[in-house]
Amino acid sequence: MFKSTDKPTREIPSIGKRGEFSIFSADVTVAGNVSAQADLHIDGRIEGDVTCQSLVLGAGSHVQGEICADSARIAGTVEGGVRVRDLTIEHGAQVTGDVEYENLSIATGARVDGTLRHVGANMLKQSAVGTKSDHVRLIESAAEAG
Repeated sequence: MFKSTDKPTREIPSIGKRGEFSIFSADVTVAGNVSAQADLHIDGRIEGDVTCQSLVLGAGSHVQGEICADSARIAGTVEGGVRVRDLTIEHGAQVTGDVEYENLSIATGARVDGTLRHVGANMLKQSAVGTKSDHVRLIESAAEAG
């Protein structure tokens, strides 16, 4: 029926910089900051700041800290500020903290307890004290890389 040479072929789509991405499964808990130049998919718990190019927070995820990314899709829980250029907050997501964004989509059933602030791309590049933080530099370099 099947020959050893019969192998299904399926291309894996390129994700993030050079096709790199990292996954934190539901059983993973990180106590500390997470920083990546690649894309992140988090289903577990992060007790610290998250900085990356593109972020997906699964429905069971929990981040207790600041999030800074170029794009993010949040379906879990965030306790902390969010600074994202393109942000989607999914049904059932809970964000407790101030949110700064350039483009925003909030699904019915999502909950945001904090201030929503629309800012331009230039404003997202500046930190609160006017100096560039590591995650802001990461967003800038990613935007310049195209």
